Amino acid sequence: MYKYLGDKLTDAKFKGKDCEAVRREDGKCIRGKNGNMLVKFTTGQTVNVLARLLRKSFNHELPLKIKNLNHEQKFQHSS
Repeated sequence: MYKYLGDKLTDAKFKGKDCEAVRREDGKCIRGKNGNMLVKFTTGQTVNVLARLLRKSFNHELPLKIKNLNHEQKFQHSS
């Protein structure tokens, strides 16, 4: 999940909105040679945007392996 920051030329309906990368069959993101990325916004619209204006959004559910770490496992010191 990403948040599209946009710039001064960006349409207001996309600026600051959440989106998700459109992926190929092998699971990789669809990227252009000039730094673009194909994303799908929560409205269902698929748009080609500048990838450098995307930021990872961490307001969604964390992966299971990270979420289940307890404090002692995370900060274990080696002796």
